[in-house]
Amino acid sequence: MTENLVVVLTASNLEYDAVRRKLNDLQVHRHERGTRFEIGTLPGAKYRVALGLTGKGNQPAAGLTERAIQEFSPVAVLFVGVAGALWDTTALGDVVMATHVYAYHGGTSENDGLKARPRVWEIAHGISQIASHLARTGDWTGSVPSGIRVPTVHFGAIAAGEIVHNSRISHEAKWIREHYNDALAIEMEAAGVAQAGHLSGSPVAIVRGISDRADGTKTTSEDSTWQPLAAANAAAFAIRLAEELIKEREHIVMGENNSTKNGGVVNNFSSGQVGIQAAHVTGSTVWMGAAPQASTRAGLIAELALFRERLIRERSIGNLDEATYEAAHAELDIASEALDADTPEGKSRLFLALKRLRGLIADVADLAAKIVSLIAAAKGLL
Repeated sequence: MTENLVVVLTASNLEYDAVRRKLNDLQVHRHERGTRFEIGTLPGAKYRVALGLTGKGNQPAAGLTERAIQEFSPVAVLFVGVAGALWDTTALGDVVMATHVYAYHGGTSENDGLKARPRVWEIAHGISQIASHLARTGDWTGSVPSGIRVPTVHFGAIAAGEIVHNSRISHEAKWIREHYNDALAIEMEAAGVAQAGHLSGSPVAIVRGISDRADGTKTTSEDSTWQPLAAANAAAFAIRLAEELIKEREHIVMGENNSTKNGGVVNNFSSGQVGIQAAHVTGSTVWMGAAPQASTRAGLIAELALFRERLIRERSIGNLDEATYEAAHAELDIASEALDADTPEGKSRLFLALKRLRGLIADVADLAAKIVSLIAAAKGLL
């Protein structure tokens, strides 16, 4: 799919339903391997969300996140649901948005004990800025059920592992609070989602409603009260965040399109002689950067080949780590194969692959600038 949309994933049906109730005009989208998503529109807006259910645990969450990214090439992936609070400063029903995610089960067992060796993923700066703005303004609370305390949005670390925690005195509970004492909440999926986003070049956000304190007070009765409320609060914040993320992407794309149309062009109407230094001159038109490439299939094939060489060069000088290079190389292969197919379906796959590639190499300025022009050329073929 080539439109701007946000993927929202949940681990449980209760969390899924909390998000689903906030979407309109739902339609089933079937993945070729059997996964079912639902695509709906946001209230009062044209923007769309693809909603999916991963099941519990980091591994299922990682697999379904990767599948959703490949299927939709989304603006971002939001993982939404409930979590346990690690400290009393976070009230039941409040929302926690991850600034970074710990995979807390990483470690090494030595003679003097277990040493923590976590993996850590940090939230994208742009998402953090938008989420912080929403929390400050509070305009996301309009869909929070009336008659309850307005929840607070907290920003901090979230710890993700493979255990349901309901104790403060167990060995695991003490170890987590000792080694990850800045974490606000604990759950079982965020690490898998964050890793999938990292490998695919897709921004990820984790939004959790606090449904228990992970301290031994969690009961079936308490869950029946607090889980629906916590899930609804997390869904309310996530839906507003999704809307703002799509608006931001449209704003960026509009700027890129204007830059592609107007950037780097100087028209000289003077009759006097002028000395210039430029990359390309055609008649009286001066291109300060590279000359624009025609949006033809042959031209794009050549540009992809040149981009592949640039990719190899950036890796060789250390600007791309091996994992990012391999992921980017794979997307470039998909783009090349899609272009060779020369079919409507192939052109759509080409566009999606280039969008994913843009996310992977966004930190390398030269590559990022080039991929914008390639995406513009691919749009011309659609």
